[in-house]
Amino acid sequence: MLFVLFPGFGRAESVLYGVGGDFKGFDPVDAGDVESADQVGRVYEGLLEYAYLDRPYHVIPRLAEALPEVSADGLTYTFKIKNGIRFPDDPCFPGGKGREVTAQDFVYSFLRTLNPRLQSQGDWIFVNHVRGAQEWVDRVSSSKDPVNYDAPFPGFVATDRYTLQVNLAKPYPQLLWVLTMQYAFVVPREAVEFYGKDFRNHPVGTGPFRLKAWRRNYRIEYERNPFFSGQTFPANTDPEFQADVGKPLPLVDRIIEYDIREYYTTWQMFLGGQLYSAGINKDYFEKVISPQLELSGDLARRGIRLQKSPLLNTYYLGFNMLDPVVGGMSEPRKKLRQAFASALNVKKYCEVLTNNRSTPATSPIPPGVAGHEPKPYPHAYDLERAKRLLAEAGYPGGKDAKGKQLRLTMIMPGAGSTDARQAADFYAEQLRAIGVELEVQMLTGAEYLRREHEGETQIFWAGWVIDYPDAQNVLQLFYGPNKCPGVNATNYQNPEFDKLYEHVVSMADSPERTALYAKMADIVVEDCPWALMTYPLAYGLFQPWFQNYKQHAFPYANWKYFKVLPH
Repeated sequence: MLFVLFPGFGRAESVLYGVGGDFKGFDPVDAGDVESADQVGRVYEGLLEYAYLDRPYHVIPRLAEALPEVSADGLTYTFKIKNGIRFPDDPCFPGGKGREVTAQDFVYSFLRTLNPRLQSQGDWIFVNHVRGAQEWVDRVSSSKDPVNYDAPFPGFVATDRYTLQVNLAKPYPQLLWVLTMQYAFVVPREAVEFYGKDFRNHPVGTGPFRLKAWRRNYRIEYERNPFFSGQTFPANTDPEFQADVGKPLPLVDRIIEYDIREYYTTWQMFLGGQLYSAGINKDYFEKVISPQLELSGDLARRGIRLQKSPLLNTYYLGFNMLDPVVGGMSEPRKKLRQAFASALNVKKYCEVLTNNRSTPATSPIPPGVAGHEPKPYPHAYDLERAKRLLAEAGYPGGKDAKGKQLRLTMIMPGAGSTDARQAADFYAEQLRAIGVELEVQMLTGAEYLRREHEGETQIFWAGWVIDYPDAQNVLQLFYGPNKCPGVNATNYQNPEFDKLYEHVVSMADSPERTALYAKMADIVVEDCPWALMTYPLAYGLFQPWFQNYKQHAFPYANWKYFKVLPH
């Protein structure tokens, strides 16, 4: 962390150094992965955000003046936009001068998320819920004319300069949650049209930071956005966070991150005080963490903090259900996927590759979310079962009726990462035990996401980081109409599941809804479009001079709260 004294200003500039930068770009409609959402959340904002320090999680206004007025039938949400919120100065605007954000900017931004020509990863937040959305998508898909963002649209209406109405086709209990997400962030039309295909590299947002420099695969730098709207650190009762209550946000002037692929480099930079945080590589775990799972004495004496927290994540290996070998709903194909899942010794994986910082997953819905049921995974490691299922699928000993070896291909992100390669070797070794050859292709993050998004997969390693605290967010990944390029990356389709999803998605929180969530999870587990892997427990190390961090399941807008102390 660097402090630079500004001549004449008499204060030090605070710079937060970290690791990051392997992401696709800054277009909110395309920020469906964790790293992209994290970067986008620094420069763009939406109507709502999470109350950073409060638990349980709840939403508060950000660019909206207040939470919306909701009609008696639950179908119309009316938002008032704050006056004076400005897009920053940028060459895309006349004279290079930014302008005020209006309700019409949200109409435009939301329609971009729906635009099928952009293949947004976030269209699911609106398409099956907002009045007229599916019809609009169908018209755009079938037309060769330019998209008319100015034509009246019943789902999003700017009734005046500062008033936005969202009109729903049916009740949508998750609406306020999804409006905190990057897909619902506001962008200026001028920037999209001025930069064209290069818009993803030129963010123009209202967020606490703005992009200063970016060298892909090396370094990214942000600086304080001088047009940020004057938000202050929230009042709270936690003694740890009292010192900054009422101070203007953001609390750091710059963020600089390096795209580092090898953990050894990250670790050495962290020990040298050059990075604010580091995870713990499995090869370093026993050197850093005591048998009592606490921080070793040397690091503790330096004031370094260890934070342990469960994550609302589920890691899995996904099967492309359109693939002619592993896909489809026939009994032999299903048994092949179940055999694959049963061949994976996930308990050993947790012990050897994660130092037991993960536990075997048993449901697509993670613990802590209503709908998760703590019962055994029916496809847990069982080598004899895996061999039997493989034979019943038509591949006894891993060979087909003609004696041809079964060879499968899986893609993973993490090109150049030792950890990722060790995981890939583990998967290949496990499948080899039942006679199946598994080729694992290691890709850059951007290429991996492109292929997953386009459905160019047979099997893929993945994790779902829940977007909001509702199991619907996980179950949407199995809804047939959400298939690629939507969020249903496995292209799974089961009519029984789809019917239940269409019913449950409009239900308010209730024991009945929770029971249906659990039933839908059971259907997915049986059909096995995912071979479930793990639920992770995060172990993070933080420098003593890094302050105001509180673990958050939805952290993308939280950089403005962090601060660094002189050291």
